[in-house]
Amino acid sequence: MSTVSIYVCAVVLRSFTFNINRINYALMSMAHILKTLNSWFWWENIWMPVNVTWAHFVDRDGLVFPKPHQLYATIPYAFILLIIRFFSERYVAIPLAKALGIKNVRRVKPQPNPVLESYFRECSKHPSQSEIQGLAKKCNCTVRLVEKWFRRRRNLEIPTVLRKFQEAFWRFSFYLTSSIAGFIFLYDKPWFYDIWQTWVGYPFQTLLPSQYWYYMAEISFYWSLLFTLGIDNKRKDFLAHVVHHLAAIGLMSGSWCGNYVRLGTLVMFVHDTADFWLEAAKMFNYARWEKTCNMLFIIFSIAFFITRIILFPFWILRATLYQPTYYSTTPVIAYFLFNGQLLILQGLHLYWGYLIFKILRRFIFLKDLKDDRSDEEEEDSVTDNEEEPAKNGNKNGCGSSKHLLNSSHH
Repeated sequence: MSTVSIYVCAVVLRSFTFNINRINYALMSMAHILKTLNSWFWWENIWMPVNVTWAHFVDRDGLVFPKPHQLYATIPYAFILLIIRFFSERYVAIPLAKALGIKNVRRVKPQPNPVLESYFRECSKHPSQSEIQGLAKKCNCTVRLVEKWFRRRRNLEIPTVLRKFQEAFWRFSFYLTSSIAGFIFLYDKPWFYDIWQTWVGYPFQTLLPSQYWYYMAEISFYWSLLFTLGIDNKRKDFLAHVVHHLAAIGLMSGSWCGNYVRLGTLVMFVHDTADFWLEAAKMFNYARWEKTCNMLFIIFSIAFFITRIILFPFWILRATLYQPTYYSTTPVIAYFLFNGQLLILQGLHLYWGYLIFKILRRFIFLKDLKDDRSDEEEEDSVTDNEEEPAKNGNKNGCGSSKHLLNSSHH
């Protein structure tokens, strides 16, 4: 081997060794940062009352305490729920929808057109009349065909009625099941009737098996909703749902770690008892059972205002904001963190309460029970044969002997 080759190999080896050392140093620094953050996060002064440490939460003498590492199980449980959801929507929701008269109508896809597709994605889904005229000239098509293309293209992004029914059925099934299970778990507990009992013996309150599974199911469910946000029916309050799901997971996980389990089960029960009425109303709305839908929505509205606007702030928040001061004169940092999230949750309740009030007001005065959050499919009454392209030979697909839109109904 020549001297030059040996020199080049030595330089490459030295450079490689230097880069490896830099990577090792970066990994060690990252590990040190993560270790420091972990120690700060689990600092007893954040979670525990004075003179209480994590060592006190070792299972002993028949006492069982919640462990933070148990929350890792909620991720695989969430995927199990997604599997259950898939089969329930496919083999229960679809036959039920057909029995209620909901048909799986497949929408007509617009004929591929690069110019209109680019405008739809990058500029506007609802072009003005002047913009439609300009696009018609550019594509060598009539105005009505361009209007129809945008109408059908918009419809493709709106879930079908059957898909909406399936989603509502899954949420209804979970909320109803969790409400029944929550009542069974709580009806014989003293803190269900006297909320002061949630603080008796705190923080050394033993974890019951029913509380464990109640928490695991609820946290897993909200994880599963986060995992499917991209494919579920999107509404105008999409961001509010994201905030709600994250706040719910954060609250339940934090209350688990701090052993605020008694209060946590009450919060979950208060929320679930109203939600299944809404999902039932949605299902009958999709089936066009108007009277049944109206009745269920009114029941939901009453349940919502009782549980979210009355019980939650004046029962739950009173127990979390006011009652702890009787047991400790120096609230821990978690007191402010949890109550901050609960107040955010109450803010969302007020926001949704405002939307519900608007729907109720319109229903009372106009007899129109429509959800403002959902997009509706536009009528597609114009057939492809009504208009022919004004000119032929356009390279974008609007011209030639083919129509602008596909005439076949899938």
